[in-house]
Amino acid sequence: MSAYDLELVKLRKVYPGGAVAVEDFDLQVEKGEFISFVGPSGCGKTTTLRMIAGLETITNGSLLIRGRDYTHVPTEKRPTATIFQNYAIFPHMTVRENIAFGLKVRKLPSSEIDRRVDAIIEKLELGGVAHQKESALSGGQKQRLALGRGLVTEPDILLLDEPLGALDANLRKSIQEELKILQRELGITFVFVTHAQSEALSMGDRVVVMNAGRVEQISDPFELYTRPKTPFVARFIGRNKIIDGTLGAAVGDQMILETRFGKLRGVPGFDTGTAPAGAKAMAVVPSEYVDIYSAGTTPDDETLDTLRGTVTALDRVGQVVHVSVNMDPQFDVRLEVHRDKIADRHVTPGAEVDLTWRPDRTTIVLDAA
Repeated sequence: MSAYDLELVKLRKVYPGGAVAVEDFDLQVEKGEFISFVGPSGCGKTTTLRMIAGLETITNGSLLIRGRDYTHVPTEKRPTATIFQNYAIFPHMTVRENIAFGLKVRKLPSSEIDRRVDAIIEKLELGGVAHQKESALSGGQKQRLALGRGLVTEPDILLLDEPLGALDANLRKSIQEELKILQRELGITFVFVTHAQSEALSMGDRVVVMNAGRVEQISDPFELYTRPKTPFVARFIGRNKIIDGTLGAAVGDQMILETRFGKLRGVPGFDTGTAPAGAKAMAVVPSEYVDIYSAGTTPDDETLDTLRGTVTALDRVGQVVHVSVNMDPQFDVRLEVHRDKIADRHVTPGAEVDLTWRPDRTTIVLDAA
């Protein structure tokens, strides 16, 4: 048996007329992994999910589930279940009848249907509404019902296409936590599509970032957030500070980036043997790693990189302060800091400040543009 629950090998989707939706997609998913797909609208994430489900034909490449080739196997014969944003609940059926529907289609014995439905209703705490119809359910109950319909068939892989998109912010956060706990308890592989990067990062064991039909990066959430490998990921994920420049020399395990502010240092996010000196690149610093001091009062530490600028605005939201700093006519940054951290540092509009960070927190990313 394959070591992977899901394998995508050079997966490609081309629509009639020649529009390429997905190109050269490779992915290996281990049993019990929670994989998040994220990217802008039209990037190909939902199309990829639909190819896994069998709802879209695959133009080229292979799709394997637990080592078996399902590239051209119809939807109803795949060991997958799909939950969509609109839930697709049958309004004329009760919660119990909705959950049992897929099992009845498969013509399972009544005793087995009852056993599975009872177990799912208990697991998802739907006993109090088991005999209610959709119109009587809250948003959270509808979401649990949709999950129940997918899980009761005991799929190898559960596919979720923006299933939380219709929920309000507070309920969405609560369901996120419940969904992750449930996935760990069940040990089922989840493939989760979302347009919200915070959702992808908080829920996925690994995150697939897509852009224009291609995979930009596949990493665990922390690596993705702190070590982007492409300009798109650097700009799309998090609140990175990006400074353009050209590659200089290597110094140990770091690279020098020549910028209009002078030399900056960082960890290369690429094979240094493939990039010549003078190549276009960018220093990418997560906003959380940048500290702010009144000009000239930074710690006496040569290991830090420092840039000077002028505060143009402060916006206070509770204990958080958003500080806007102008570095030159072409470059402004906006930092989010706790108000206690800058309380005694004279960070006020019009004041000169120094922004500092450790070079090992910086990633040097090649800029193909």
